[in-house]
Amino acid sequence: MAGYVDGYWWSNDNLRLHYRDYPGGGDGRPPILCIPGLTRNARDFADVAERLSGDWRVICIDLRGRGESAYARDAMSYVPLTYVQDVERLFEDLKVTSYVAFGTSLGGIVTMLLGSTGKEQIAGALFNDVGPVIEPAGSARIRGYVGKGGSWPTWLHAARSLAEMQGAVYPHYQLTDWLAMAKRLYRLTSNGRIVNDYDLKIAEPFHLPGSDAGIDLWPALAPFRTVPSLIVRGGLSDVLGEGTLERMATTLPQAETVTIDRIGHTPTLSEPEAVAAIDRLLARVLAA
Repeated sequence: MAGYVDGYWWSNDNLRLHYRDYPGGGDGRPPILCIPGLTRNARDFADVAERLSGDWRVICIDLRGRGESAYARDAMSYVPLTYVQDVERLFEDLKVTSYVAFGTSLGGIVTMLLGSTGKEQIAGALFNDVGPVIEPAGSARIRGYVGKGGSWPTWLHAARSLAEMQGAVYPHYQLTDWLAMAKRLYRLTSNGRIVNDYDLKIAEPFHLPGSDAGIDLWPALAPFRTVPSLIVRGGLSDVLGEGTLERMATTLPQAETVTIDRIGHTPTLSEPEAVAAIDRLLARVLAA
């Protein structure tokens, strides 16, 4: 039996969005909101949620266009500010006034923007391999694969394809690891083919003129200066640079930084170092 219930909410533009709701202990702790990366979905946090649930309520969302959430009619809504609005609607529905955010990659950017709105109290945050600056090499690599179609006849074929594409990110992975990742990233269609579990149109905003410029996200870290935070970096990351990590640590007095060796973008948060750091973060949240 699944340790979660499926929940749904509606966006401002009338999309039905999905989340997994893992129960907590009912002792008044703020829920943990897990926000996945660009091409990921709620399944990415299954191990984390299963480990923490019972003590913590864990809400793992599918951003619009991913997993069980509806695909947007307007591809230009696949941008962080819209994701923030979607999450704020979820908070309204669930009457969430305080929360701990776990944001992986894009999810970390959404976390920064959520904190800067000030509409709900941020009790703690985990930034998984992401910061206010995205390294050009990582940005180029992501642009090279996001939105590209593909299908495979079996999970084994999908896993091997994933290994060819991401082998440098997880150099120690075995076939069983790639199979597990494939089942988090892909879905089985009604015609028996395995495909990406996201709307390929999420890539369209990347092609807009000036999309490389981005915005200055350093000011968005200001609300996190006074709350416990954790920054996890893959030692091989091409997205979160060491210089950015050092500046984040200086900017956020209550931040702990942890680097996971032999991992690129992104750590799964199931690594022993990440598990221990998450427990320390949550202990600090409770003590705050």
